[in-house]
Order: sequence, then structure tokens, then C-alpha cells
Amino acid sequence: MAFEDKTTLELILNAAKEEFLEKGFKSASLRNIVKKAGVTTGAFYGYYTSKSELFKALVDEEYNFFMKSYKKALNDFESLPNEEKPSQMGNAGRDCMRRMIYYYDKHRDALKLILQCSEGTKYAFMVEEMIELELDGTHKYYEVLKSLGNEVPNIDPRLEHILVTGMMNAYFEMMIHDMPLDDAVHYLEELNDFYTAGWIKIMGQ
Repeated sequence: MAFEDKTTLELILNAAKEEFLEKGFKSASLRNIVKKAGVTTGAFYGYYTSKSELFKALVDEEYNFFMKSYKKALNDFESLPNEEKPSQMGNAGRDCMRRMIYYYDKHRDALKLILQCSEGTKYAFMVEEMIELELDGTHKYYEVLKSLGNEVPNIDPRLEHILVTGMMNAYFEMMIHDMPLDDAVHYLEELNDFYTAGWIKIMGQ
């Protein structure tokens, strides 16, 4: 890629990031992005075919990192011997969220775009996707506890959803509020201890 082309692409991406952060995906204007970048509409369409494709270029790598990391943490936990799972119940989530926090610290703008500016795109549902994955993992864990001879109380699915949604949103609040890394890591530990203790109590462990 020629230097001139690379510079043009960088101008477009920087202008797009500014526009999306300021107005969100739905209200952002391609006309404004092209104007801010100082390039022609033809130059823009040489790189991207739509506003959606442009937004994807700014956030897709980060979205995939978060989703793959969370799925891997759940799969790693499921691959443990059943006898080990109760003692490891809170650790997989803690380790995964810690990796996400450190990753977020180096990709703050992209995560802000996903968490606060992505309405109208598939990325707006990232947290909801993770909530559904966590609920599925929770149901599988109930069966593990039963297989180990534990009595698991019937938990209202509405309460499950409220608890998991609250937990996930609490983690992402640290990112939404642009918390300094050291504070985020500290509060992550406290949040994880809080929710792990709560789930142990509810599950009757």
C-alpha cells in the first residue's frame, strides 16, 4: 500500500472514530466523516461500501476478542473434571474479566464505541450475547452440582436473568466510566468475590 493511500485510510478512520464517538452509529453522517477526513466521497468508497462496514473496521477486532475470550473461559471451565468445578467456580470468570480489563485499557475508544455508540449494529448486543452465554453456563453448572449429589434449589429464570445481567453490567460499568486500570483491576476482584459468594448462597453450596 502506498504511503498516500495509507494516510487516506488513516484520515478516514480517525474522522469516523470522532464522528461515531460524538454522535453514535445511527446519527453519524458519512458526509461529515468524509468532510472531516478531507477526502473525496470516491476516495471513501475505495475503502468501504457503507457506514456499517466502516464501523466494523473500528470495532470488529475488539468485539471478537471479547466474545472469543468469554467463550473460551466457559469452555475451559466445562472441560474441568466435575469434582473440581465447585472449587473453581469463581476463578474462570475472574481470570477472563481481568484479561478483558487489560485489553480494554489498550483499546478504550473501540470498547466505548461498542458499549455506548453502536445502536443500529450487531455490536450493540455484545453484552446481551455474553449474558446468554453465562446463563447457559449457569444451567450446565446446576447439572454438575446435581451429579455430585448436591441439592440445587429451583431458581426462578427471571431472577437468574436479573442476577446475570446485573453482574455483567457491573463489570462493563468500569469500562463505560473509563476507570483507571489500577482501580478497575481492584474493583474487579471485589465484584467477583461479591457475585461468587451470592451465587454460592443461592445455589445452596
